[in-house]
Amino acid sequence: MKRSGLIILAVVALVIIMIAGRLFGSYNSLVTAREGVRNGWAEVNNQLQARNSKLGNLAETVKGTALQEQQVFGDIATARAALGGARTPQEGIAADQATTSALSRLLVVVENYPQLKSNEAFLSLMDEISGIENRLAVARMRYNEVVRGFNVMVKRFPTNLYAGALGFKEEPYYPVPEEAKATPKLDFGGIRRAPATPPAQP
Repeated sequence: MKRSGLIILAVVALVIIMIAGRLFGSYNSLVTAREGVRNGWAEVNNQLQARNSKLGNLAETVKGTALQEQQVFGDIATARAALGGARTPQEGIAADQATTSALSRLLVVVENYPQLKSNEAFLSLMDEISGIENRLAVARMRYNEVVRGFNVMVKRFPTNLYAGALGFKEEPYYPVPEEAKATPKLDFGGIRRAPATPPAQP
């Protein structure tokens, strides 16, 4: 009887060890995946902050010519403040959507002021923002990839049975703006400086 009791205890202990090992392994995998999400968001946030800074300079440049467009400048200031105060991906994504909308409206305003297209400061800022938009699109894609991997882990059986209790919850995807669905990036082509006229041949 004692021998069978010891066998049962040994089997139970082995099962507990196996379960604990699986739990620790899953926990470590979740931690690693969550760090990937955080790193992905950090790169996105770097590009958002870079654009936020350049957008402020751009707004000031345009304001000198289109001072009466106060609504647009107010929207840009509000969106920039929201992004500067964002503390979570959800807040950052919402602030970015407002910023993208404000930037689009600013570009509409620019079309009414052709003289801006010959302003060197304006053109330089537009080039910089265009480059940031491209890098942001890449960072957003990478972020969504790591979020997808992490969310699959959180929802997959049997991890879903204890992930929530361990503090792991699904992370938000970064939705592609409607403007980016129509074109891969914001199109600044209409406000590029005209190419220089080639010198006349002798």
